Amino acid sequence: MTFAPRTTRMSLSAAAGLLAAALALTGCTADAGGGAELAVDVPGPVAPVLPGDEAPSSESLGDDAMGGATSRDVAPPLPEPGTPDTEEYDDSPETPFQDVATSPLSTFSADVDTASYSNLRRQVNQGVAPEGVRIEELVNYFDYDYPAPAPDAEHPFSMRAQVATAPWNPEHQLAMVGVQATEAIPTSKGNNIVFLLDVSGSMDEPNKLPLLAESFALLVEQLDEDDRVSMVTYAGDNQVVADSVPGSEHGVLVDHLRSLRAGGSTGGADGLRTAYELAEENFVDGGNNRVILATDGDFNVGPSTPEELTDLIEAERESGIYVSVLGFGMYNLKDSTMEAIADHGNGNYAYIDTLAEARKVLVDEFDSTMFVVAKDLKLQVELNPATVSSYRLIGYDNRRLEDEEFDDDTKDAGDVGAGHAVTAFYELVPVDAGPGTDPGSDVGDLKYTEREIGTSDDFMTVHVRYKAPDGDEPGTSTEVELPVGADAFTSAPTADFLFASAVAELGLIATASEFRADASLEAVRERASSALGADPYGLRAEFVDLVDAYRRVA
Repeated sequence: MTFAPRTTRMSLSAAAGLLAAALALTGCTADAGGGAELAVDVPGPVAPVLPGDEAPSSESLGDDAMGGATSRDVAPPLPEPGTPDTEEYDDSPETPFQDVATSPLSTFSADVDTASYSNLRRQVNQGVAPEGVRIEELVNYFDYDYPAPAPDAEHPFSMRAQVATAPWNPEHQLAMVGVQATEAIPTSKGNNIVFLLDVSGSMDEPNKLPLLAESFALLVEQLDEDDRVSMVTYAGDNQVVADSVPGSEHGVLVDHLRSLRAGGSTGGADGLRTAYELAEENFVDGGNNRVILATDGDFNVGPSTPEELTDLIEAERESGIYVSVLGFGMYNLKDSTMEAIADHGNGNYAYIDTLAEARKVLVDEFDSTMFVVAKDLKLQVELNPATVSSYRLIGYDNRRLEDEEFDDDTKDAGDVGAGHAVTAFYELVPVDAGPGTDPGSDVGDLKYTEREIGTSDDFMTVHVRYKAPDGDEPGTSTEVELPVGADAFTSAPTADFLFASAVAELGLIATASEFRADASLEAVRERASSALGADPYGLRAEFVDLVDAYRRVA
């Protein structure tokens, strides 16, 4: 069962019944199967903080400031009749299958953004066909049981791979590649954080500024006396609301959040400049220096296009100051602008549609959001023409790199935070029986080919190149590789493989992929339901409910 491209939106009456069912926790699903692996020290369990736990309500921030809004741990409200939709997305065309004989290398930048998944969830729960779907962000939204490296490991991440039959095309194979970052944070010298908060007129909605204030109140609770917080608001102009306030002054910081009011135009570029200036003035050597931008991305004063803003961001990128982007709101969300700022500013991008999502990003994933452990992380996969005829990297369509950029330390790439995981899927077409072909590649130093195909039965070798968080000079990157041999194939894939492949399959359907083959919502739901595992935060169960809601939208 497949569906047409995303070209229409449902009526409000049809949308009214689309709120997802309550979350349900299930027992563990046993993992089984083969896989290639590097660094296998597994950290002990961490007590979870569930999305429904006690959280600051609008009353704690002041009813006047909140406009009577309440914490939103459920789907956002449906639109008023006649609400214009001016959301903007940059949908990159998907990459087709590549012939290993002529293109044996696949190179891309790591991506730990998760905005696309929470935005898809918001759209589906409102009865809207999703836009701006980036499959890698759907997959990377979830945690997987990859073994993390030991604190004293040589590299700040481990690598793992597994291959099985492709669920949506039994004639193909599916390779799952996982990179798991260490959970050890790289510094104990404190955080220097600048909150850059959009208070323009477009933020004057309950699911924007009130939710923003509640979200940052959650973040404030994670800080202590070693941290320093500055706060900049911007609309037609920008104001410094706080300058280097100790993170332990929770009441002072929440009072500032309580005082936020929305109004005026949106001069985001000037706000960015001011935020960077404050971050530089209060810079902590060896610490974590970060700007957190919270906005709907609707910049309309001064430099406002993604290209203009990324020029500004790139000029500041080498200062050692990272940027996180938190998107809020709907109907005028400028997803393309916010993604560009995060991608070009050594940052990450999350979309906050509920207070539960804010808790996930700013509390449960505080370390991975705030502390970079591997900078400019790039992956290059060399496919073996003796076993793979052609292949396709699923997603990462706007993260592709030229093959020669893998060894270029001046080329910017994604940064990975403490505890983050990067997962990528390759769909493989097995080689036909018969004589091999000359790959004819001019890349040089290939493992599997010189002038003739070798006899290795590997599927591929995964190469990862990264810098330490303070490694900026050319030549400072380190390369690690993981061979993915024949023993990586299994007929009993792990629960993580089953669940993650179900998420990827939903992405193929939602993007109306040309290569979705026999992908169906029924198969997605069945496979995801069978692979919930421990699911301490209820996110996998929520995904199953989301599939049901998507079925009604479609």
